[in-house]
Amino acid sequence: MDFSELTERYPVIFLDAFGVLKNASGVLPGSAAVLDRLRSQGKDIYILTNDASRSPEQMARSYVHAERGTLVPAEKILSSGLLASEFLAETVGEGPVAYLGTASSAYFIEQVGLRALPVEECRTQDSPKAIAILDDEGFDWSIALNRCLNLLREAEIPVVVANADLTYPVRGNEVALAAGSLGRLLEAALGRDLIFFGKPDPRMFSSAFARAATQHPGLRPGDVLMVGDTLETDILGGARFGLDTALVLSGNTPPDRAEEMIEISGIRPNHVCSSILS
Repeated sequence: MDFSELTERYPVIFLDAFGVLKNASGVLPGSAAVLDRLRSQGKDIYILTNDASRSPEQMARSYVHAERGTLVPAEKILSSGLLASEFLAETVGEGPVAYLGTASSAYFIEQVGLRALPVEECRTQDSPKAIAILDDEGFDWSIALNRCLNLLREAEIPVVVANADLTYPVRGNEVALAAGSLGRLLEAALGRDLIFFGKPDPRMFSSAFARAATQHPGLRPGDVLMVGDTLETDILGGARFGLDTALVLSGNTPPDRAEEMIEISGIRPNHVCSSILS
């Protein structure tokens, strides 16, 4: 089914970012036009992303129409980094939080009044109260991961992984390792569980649905379409929450392997589309 036809019956649409609207090179050509069309049809659009590399305000500046301005405002962009922020605010008192990520990703620590310290600069005497893995860029993997490993061998502090994604689309059918993979590596090395946020965690979907329901009295989960490129996060999480789901083949799920991956995983979306541009 064409994506444009599919969206007709849903008043609310949740969209993943990477693999749906953008890749590592930026916003995919045509994405802004699709967002503009959906908005002109009265659709209520939210972006649910496991990207914790920058603030929702910075993300909103990616989705701008030359004539009609911002297409998805910051308050309708829900990042897994926001959930990680809430956890840190509830569990960490005074003291620094060591982080892996770009300087802009430190927003998710600093917005709740905590001091962000790049993990490569962190030493035992700094007494970090937690470690946050926010992004896969902005640091030397070898140095930072080994620093994390040794800090955690010396102190029982929580480790928050604000992006549960294992990979993200780069170009064509190519993918790269994401922050979730770094978290899994540390889990295996330490023999302990880390705290992961983001899809398929139901908190992402419940938070977005609660926001949408304030604008749409009587909204039911089946009135919402979750659009994503990854079976294990977007589609699984949306389905568990009761949303209808659409898998697009423009990111983590290659078109020539889509049916095989669906059968192997047992995660079956309600719809499959080549991309949101169809």
